[in-house]
Amino acid sequence: MKLSKILMTAGAAALLAGAASADPITLRIQTHYATEHPTGKRLAEFVDDVQTMSNGDITIEMFYSSSVVATTETFDAAINGILDCDATGGAYQTGKNPAFQFVGDIMGGYDTPWQQYSWLYHGDGYAAAQELYNAQNMQLIGWSIYGQESLSSSKPLAGFEDLKGWKFRSPPGMETEIFQELGASPIVMDFTEIFTALETGIIDGADASGLANNVGLGLYDIVKHATYPGFHSMPSDHLACNLDVWNGMTETQRRIIDTAWQKLAFQIALYNEKANSEAAAALTEAGVTLYNWSAEDRAAFRKAAQVAWEDWGTRSPEAGAILESHKTYLKALGLLN
Repeated sequence: MKLSKILMTAGAAALLAGAASADPITLRIQTHYATEHPTGKRLAEFVDDVQTMSNGDITIEMFYSSSVVATTETFDAAINGILDCDATGGAYQTGKNPAFQFVGDIMGGYDTPWQQYSWLYHGDGYAAAQELYNAQNMQLIGWSIYGQESLSSSKPLAGFEDLKGWKFRSPPGMETEIFQELGASPIVMDFTEIFTALETGIIDGADASGLANNVGLGLYDIVKHATYPGFHSMPSDHLACNLDVWNGMTETQRRIIDTAWQKLAFQIALYNEKANSEAAAALTEAGVTLYNWSAEDRAAFRKAAQVAWEDWGTRSPEAGAILESHKTYLKALGLLN
């Protein structure tokens, strides 16, 4: 009996020693957000959470404002070992595979961050997306979603009809196709050109960011109309790590990173919900008109979006598979007939 206890104690000690002897790791992660941006601040909390929960076993070097490579090159830098992880977003990688559109910004699909998160964690989204990432030798850890974006305009945007002939700054990709289908005139331009283009009348409005972020950018010093709550775009940022680096971690290390990222995702969605509500109240008081589109007009936008979805779904087998996953889940939520 005493011998068995001695052996059990020795075995337990060996396990603890093995766990304690896991090699400490340092992860080099790049984000496009600045340290003072609300998401940049949440990322700093993520770094602290990981380092604290791991008792120093994991150190993170976070490179803000795309200080190592350009934002669009972050994913490749992680693949090639210049970085270990990418904290930008999948939508930047549609050139690698059109399927990244459906993990970056589905456009007109889900109404809230919580619905979109639920596809990832409670639909088959995580498995569907992971196959796409693993094919690039990357591991998707998770998303962060700050919520629906708002359109800003010098003209009223009360509904579907107001989009006819509306000239606005648009990011490249699927969005331009959807708005062209609706009769608008999207103009792809760099983010930094928005203000001059608005002031000179080259464009009538812009798709920039969420309502609170747009306030911070100073857009409503120039234009006095906006859609809120948004409906057209809800981009998801990601944390994706080099697959060899991820597989080289212990299960404990992986669990800590996953748990800390899910906390970050929750806090980002909560923070922006509060910030957008406060911004809406302040803008209304300041005379900016906010438009909450009707169910009918939202349905018209989603119908136009589906035309673009189906086209993008034909562009690669992975795009088709992830699109079908979204459609099945959207139907289950009652968002798609």
